[in-house]
Amino acid sequence: MNPSLADSVGTYEIAGKKIARLGFGAMRLTGLGIWGEPEDRAECVRVVRRAVELGVQLIDTANSYGPYISEEIIREAIHPYPDDVLIATKAGLTRNGPDVIRRGDELVRLASKAWPPVGRPEYLRQEALMSLRRLGLDQIDLFQLHRVDPKVPLEEQVGELKNLQDEGKIVAIGLSQVTVDQIEQARRIADISTVQNRYNLADRSSADVLDYCTRHGIGFIPWAPVDAGQLARPGGPVDHIAAAHHSTPSNVALSWLLHRSDVVLPIPGTSKVAHLEENLAASRLRLSAAELAELDAAA
Repeated sequence: MNPSLADSVGTYEIAGKKIARLGFGAMRLTGLGIWGEPEDRAECVRVVRRAVELGVQLIDTANSYGPYISEEIIREAIHPYPDDVLIATKAGLTRNGPDVIRRGDELVRLASKAWPPVGRPEYLRQEALMSLRRLGLDQIDLFQLHRVDPKVPLEEQVGELKNLQDEGKIVAIGLSQVTVDQIEQARRIADISTVQNRYNLADRSSADVLDYCTRHGIGFIPWAPVDAGQLARPGGPVDHIAAAHHSTPSNVALSWLLHRSDVVLPIPGTSKVAHLEENLAASRLRLSAAELAELDAAA
């Protein structure tokens, strides 16, 4: 393992493993619309292998990515897994088709019905067992409830993950896209190691959740971490800070997240090795206090 990434960004402990705080999100190791086989599976395998070579220790995926394709590619790429690599996966969202399709030269985003939540305990158990099989694991380091199913009491959903943990099938439990109230409700049932909510320069609606996680020592995994929205427009704050450092807007966005709290664990994703290497260069970017204050105020 290349120690430089952990040295640059610091570490955080989950499931008994100290991992570099800049990880890899494996959602893009799939076809268009997070559906089916990727256009270049061999390149996706290379991406995962290169991530580990560069010091990435947190690889985050889900059964719904593909579905199943992302987990299968991770196993193909790096199984048997290095001892210091933590594999995180999720269940709780199902798929009924792609969320983006191509019509001529245009990409068309479909309704969110492509990701219906299902949190029935028997379904969560089935998917945990199938993820174990697909990933080639005896235990899942971090198993996350991908969404809270409003049709199923939260205590039943988290309770089933606690049952799986007690049986030794998963080590740590995480939640995704939850409120502070839901985290507190879940913590009455099980120890919650991580929360994965959308959070970035352009969307700070989960700031209260991040602040809660910081106070309580819960890992916070921001998804869509490189989105800077209008802040990255030419001449905007992200653009001029990136230019001053001979860097990229994505790296400014990632560096801002890493500075935001010691519990933040960004997981930028890609299906290309060159893009992976560009994202991980954020570990070397040091923003000044004035630059961080400018980005904080630019919301």
